[in-house]
Amino acid sequence: MAYIISVNASIISDSGGTCVCVPTANDPTCDNNMDYMNCVYQVKLDMIMATSIIAMIASFLMGVFANLPLGLAPGMGLNAYFTYTVVGYHGSGKVSYETALGAVFIEGLIFLVLSIFGIRQWLARIIPMSIKIGMGCGIGLYLCFIGLQTSAGIGLVTLDPATLVTLGGCVPGAKNAEGTCKWGHMENPTTYMGILGLMLMAIMMLYRVRGSILLAIIFISVISWPRNSAITYFPYTDRGETMFSYFKQVVSVHGMTNTLNKMNFDLTGKDLWIALITFLYVDILDTTGTMYSMAKYGGFTNKAGDFERSTQAFCADALTITIGSVFGSSSCTAFVESGAGIAEGGRTGLTAITIAFGFFITIFFSPIFASFPPWATGPALIVVGSMMTSSIRHINWDYPGDAIPAFITLAVMPFTYSIAYGVIGGMLSYVVINGFVYIVDKASRGYVRPDYSNREEWWVAAFSTPMTPLWIRYLIAKSRGEKDFDWHQDDGEFDDDETYLEEEEDPDMVVVPTSQLDSEIHLNEKEMHMY
Repeated sequence: MAYIISVNASIISDSGGTCVCVPTANDPTCDNNMDYMNCVYQVKLDMIMATSIIAMIASFLMGVFANLPLGLAPGMGLNAYFTYTVVGYHGSGKVSYETALGAVFIEGLIFLVLSIFGIRQWLARIIPMSIKIGMGCGIGLYLCFIGLQTSAGIGLVTLDPATLVTLGGCVPGAKNAEGTCKWGHMENPTTYMGILGLMLMAIMMLYRVRGSILLAIIFISVISWPRNSAITYFPYTDRGETMFSYFKQVVSVHGMTNTLNKMNFDLTGKDLWIALITFLYVDILDTTGTMYSMAKYGGFTNKAGDFERSTQAFCADALTITIGSVFGSSSCTAFVESGAGIAEGGRTGLTAITIAFGFFITIFFSPIFASFPPWATGPALIVVGSMMTSSIRHINWDYPGDAIPAFITLAVMPFTYSIAYGVIGGMLSYVVINGFVYIVDKASRGYVRPDYSNREEWWVAAFSTPMTPLWIRYLIAKSRGEKDFDWHQDDGEFDDDETYLEEEEDPDMVVVPTSQLDSEIHLNEKEMHMY
């Protein structure tokens, strides 16, 4: 997860933070304004510190309160949405950086209330399973698209006025004011360094090298640090001198003067409400879906789409959203990289607490993390995108009523550069397609109906689970005078993932989780018991 320190700082700083850009006809985004770009660099330094602190606090809270092996940090996809859609590149979006932070702060408080009363968990259950999976896959494609671009990636994809996007990789002098390559495609050496980093990550992951993403980032960064090379991250310019001076400090604790407590709560303006509503519905679907995906990978989920200690987990997540906004960042979420710890045997909150300690150490090495160039961190976005997209095989492709809305969800996200539009498109198409089929079925009294045999009946388990959390059921039981309340009454829902095949006559028999057999051998429950 350590790569998020540099990547999140690079993405959030693209918003410009609290820096003020005065656009001109020749420089609409202030990319050539050195004073502005130096201010943006200071925002990046602030965000490196902020990301480490937020991830430390968030992972610690998850480990202590929820006892789950999930690491939390500012979420990929959410930070891109915050920067490029809400605030806009260098402040060219819908609302200001400060207003967006205020919206995130209030959103965290709303999420806390929704989580305490079980509403957030219920909302997660009623989303069709294929849509949930499509959301994760769409975010993966969205991250890949960002990693292929120039500002936060390797520069392989660039703007084209005719085809919208095209092959990039041209040197900065070959671009016009709009950022379009006029000549010199695939001549920028930093693009090839990014491709090299991507290949290194892929090869090391094939050999199961631990920390392969971070190792590749460090390798490409170290090669890019010498100042006398064509790929240097510290050119002999004013900005290059500023970055190199900070890099030479190696160990330093940077003060957060540009991002700490910069929230704007001007409730009279409509912009705050626009940002708040946007973050709310995006996070309900996006963050909840990511946490559900990780819980499912760890075997903590049940058939209703809920997971063990979900109330505590969502409360911890909500608190970290609010805390993160205080430090100037977008929403936090559970990380797919938590799967690495789960795969190594992490099953309790000690895993999350260990992650928190690791982020605590990184606080003192901000000059190093500030010096990772975008062509070193861009490949990480592509690799993480591929990891998130890998669950596409679990979409129910056999029934068009499930498959098409899921595909719309994952396709619209990168093509519209918006997670929200993808979620809206998927949900609306699901309602229209399946709603029409339902109406025709009922109107014809069952004479006109499709083949439902492959349909995903997600609602059966979703609505069979009580909406109220366990603590409310406890209060209701006490008010009725019930003395013996079973605090583990929900644990039975998760027995399917914890059942083991045993054979008393064969003490040397290998014990295998039935959930693993179900996913690898594709046996149904009856056949598993026979096996």
